[in-house]
Amino acid sequence: MSTVVDIGSLIVRTGDISGGRPRIAATGVSVRRVVAWYKMGLQPEEIAEELGHLSLAQVHAALAYYHANKPEIEADLTADAVAAEPSAQ
Repeated sequence: MSTVVDIGSLIVRTGDISGGRPRIAATGVSVRRVVAWYKMGLQPEEIAEELGHLSLAQVHAALAYYHANKPEIEADLTADAVAAEPSAQ
C-alpha cells in the first residue's frame, strides 16, 4: 500500500531557514533554487536527479508554487541578480 502525501505540506516557510523564503519541506532547498534551474532549461526529472535527495513530486511542488506565486518568486530572483552584479565604481 502506498503512502498518500498531502501536497499542501510539501512547501513551507519558516523565518529561521532560507530567510523565510518558501522551500521544500524537510530540506533547505528553496523554491527559487528549483526555479532557477528550471529557467536554465532543466526538466523536473533532471532537477530531481541533480538534487538526489528530492523526489520528483517535491520538484513539481516547487514549480507549482512558482507558477501560483510567480510575482513573488520573480521579484526574489531579480533581487538576487541585482545583488550579485558588481557595483559600478
